[in-house]
Amino acid sequence: MMMATARQNSGSAGRDADWPGMASSSTMAAAAATSPRGKVLTEDNVFVNLRKMEYAVLGPLLIRALEIDEELQKGVKKPFKEVTKSTGGDAHAMGQQPITFLRQVLTLTVSPNLLNDPSYPEDAKARARMVLEGCKGGSVGAYSESAGIERVRKDVARYIQERDGGIPCDYHNIILSNGASDGIKSFLRLFNERIDDKPSGVMIPIPQYPLFSATLAEFGLAQIGYYLDEDNKWSLQINELERALGEVKDTCNPRVLVVINPGNPTGQVLTRKNIEDVIHFAHKHHLFLLADEVYQDNIYDKDSAFHSFKKVMTEMGEPYSKMELASFMSISKAHIQRYMGECGIRGGYTEIINMDPKVMKVLLKSISVMLCPTVLGQVMMDVVVNPPRPNEPSYEQFQKEKNETLRSLAERSHLIVDMLNSIPGYKANPAMGAMYVFPRFELPPKAIEDAQAKGQEPDVFYAFKLLESTGICVIPGSGFGQKPGTYHFRTTILPQKEKIKTMLETLKQFHIKFLKEYS
Repeated sequence: MMMATARQNSGSAGRDADWPGMASSSTMAAAAATSPRGKVLTEDNVFVNLRKMEYAVLGPLLIRALEIDEELQKGVKKPFKEVTKSTGGDAHAMGQQPITFLRQVLTLTVSPNLLNDPSYPEDAKARARMVLEGCKGGSVGAYSESAGIERVRKDVARYIQERDGGIPCDYHNIILSNGASDGIKSFLRLFNERIDDKPSGVMIPIPQYPLFSATLAEFGLAQIGYYLDEDNKWSLQINELERALGEVKDTCNPRVLVVINPGNPTGQVLTRKNIEDVIHFAHKHHLFLLADEVYQDNIYDKDSAFHSFKKVMTEMGEPYSKMELASFMSISKAHIQRYMGECGIRGGYTEIINMDPKVMKVLLKSISVMLCPTVLGQVMMDVVVNPPRPNEPSYEQFQKEKNETLRSLAERSHLIVDMLNSIPGYKANPAMGAMYVFPRFELPPKAIEDAQAKGQEPDVFYAFKLLESTGICVIPGSGFGQKPGTYHFRTTILPQKEKIKTMLETLKQFHIKFLKEYS
C-alpha cells in the first residue's frame, strides 16, 4: 500500500522514474524501436503441411518459363523467339475460341437488360431466364445456396440420369463447386481424423494428378501409391492395388481409393471389366471410392468407351450398389474442355451416393463456411448439362463449333503420339482419352550423374535444359510420380496443329543434341 501511494503521489515524475530493476516506459519504447525484430511468420514456423505440399503443374519450371517470357519482352537474346507452355489443360490460353452459345448465355445473365435484344437467340435467352429465376433477387451477383443453385443442381441430376441410361439421380446428392478441385478437397477433408493415432490412408494412382498428392500433404493424410502398368497402356492391375495396400496397413488406416478415369496424365480409359474388378477390391477392403471422371467424354480411341463408376456399381447389384461413392466433374475438363475449355470460369460438381446422412450434413456445413461457389461458374455448368437441342435456333452453330473442335483435338492427339515415337529413346502410349500424353524417355548415365550433382531429379534436369535451350516448357514426370529409374514428362495436346509440329520437331533436335552432349 505504501509503495502504491508513493507512486500515485509522484505524478508525472513518477511515470518517468524507474522502479527498482525496471526500465521506464520511454526507455523500453526506444529500445523496441531500435532493436532488430524477426518476422512473426517464418519458413520455420509456417504450417509444416503447407511446406511439404508441392504442385508440379504450377512449379519451378512454369515459374522460370514466366521469367523467360518477361526477359524476351525486355529484349534479352535467346535461341528462340517465344516460350511454348505445353504444361496444362488451359484451352483458351492455347488459342481455342469460346463457344458462342455459352458466352451468349453468360452475357445475358450478367446483363439481363440484353434479354430484349433481338440479336440474341431465343434459346440462349430462355437458358438465361431459367438460371436467373433460381438466383436470389434474380441476379448472379447474389449468393447462392452453399451447395449451389437448386435449379442448376436439378439440371445436373437430369444430365447424370440421362448419361447413365435412366439410373435415378437425386439432386440432393449434387454439390456444385469452384471446379472439381475444390469439390475433391472438400471431400478429402472429411478423412482428416486420426484413428488409433494413425492417419487416414488414401490410395492414388502413380502417375497421378498432383492435386491429390498436394491435398494429402496439406491435410496430413497418408499417400498410398499404386503404379499403373505403363507396358500395358497404363492399365490398372488389381494385384498392384493389393500390393500397395498390403505395404501400409500398419502405418495408416486405408479409407479411400482414388481412380482417375480417363487418366491424367496418362490418358488410359478403363474397361468395364476393369471397373468391376476395382469395385470388388474396394468392397473387399471397405474403401470409399473417389472417381475423378472429369475427362469422361474425352475418348479418342475407337475401341474404348467411358463407363461411370455409379452406373457399373448400380448394375452390379447388392452389395456393391450400396457402396459409398463420390464422383467429380468439371466445366474446364471432360467434353466441356474439349469444345468449351472454360478453365478460368471455375465450375464443377460432385455427386455423392450412399453416404451416411449425418456425414453429408457435416460436409454441407463445412462447405457453407465458403458461402457458395461462384455463380458464374454455376451458369456455365447449367449450359454444359443443358446444351442447345435439335429443335432450337442455336443447335446448328453449336454442333458445328463443337464438332470442329473435337475433330481437331483427336487429330492433334494422334499427331503428338506419332511424332514423339519418332524421337530416339522415346516411347509414348496411345492417348485413349483425356488431353495429355505422358511419354517415357531414356537418359544417358552422365546426364543422370550431372542431375544428381545439382540435387535435381534427372527428368527435372532434362526439362530445365529443354526450356532454356528451346523455350519449350513441359512438366517432369517426377511431379506426377513414376516408377524409379524411369523418366517422363506430361505434355498437352491443346496447342494448335502447326505449333505442335514445330514444337515436337524442335524437341527432337534438342534430344538428339542432348544425347550427343551426355554420351
